[in-house]
Amino acid sequence: MTQEEIDLIMEDAEEQMDKAIEHLKIELSKITTGKASPALVTSLMVAYYGTPTPMSQVASVSTSDSRTIVIQPWERSMLAPIEKSIFEANLGVTPMNDGQVVRLSIPPLTEERRRDLVKRCAHLGEESKVGVRSGRRDAIEAIKKAVKNGTPEDLGKKLEEDADNLSKRYIGQVDELVKGKEKEIMTI
Repeated sequence: MTQEEIDLIMEDAEEQMDKAIEHLKIELSKITTGKASPALVTSLMVAYYGTPTPMSQVASVSTSDSRTIVIQPWERSMLAPIEKSIFEANLGVTPMNDGQVVRLSIPPLTEERRRDLVKRCAHLGEESKVGVRSGRRDAIEAIKKAVKNGTPEDLGKKLEEDADNLSKRYIGQVDELVKGKEKEIMTI
């Protein structure tokens, strides 16, 4: 096995683990902590003349204060589809349409809702860990295949150890992200 092949295996594993972390960051940003955040709705899909389109491409999304998100559609005819997509997303907020913009008032979180959100964060963290472990597994399978094809066993063991260490590092990042979000949710 050449150094180039080794690098390729490890790069693929790291890329897969990076994707798991990025996905987790995006999903955690969607979890509201009682503060208004445009990230809550910018990725929602809106029926734009029958075509699912991200909210950010049909409207301007901003916050007017710490508890209110304002969605200003580029076309007034998009008010109803925007409201519909918010209802379908089941965000726990009711859109208010004044004929010009859609406003979302983010209610303060109850203790029970906070606990539910912390559980959701933990679940998202576990899903990301599965993605990280999948990257590790793919790397180790490629390494074992290379050992069968004549790569020295001691090199194979070292590479497996490197893949393990890489996955442990990424799982640590997942834990940090989840812990940070849980702290943010539980802070009143």
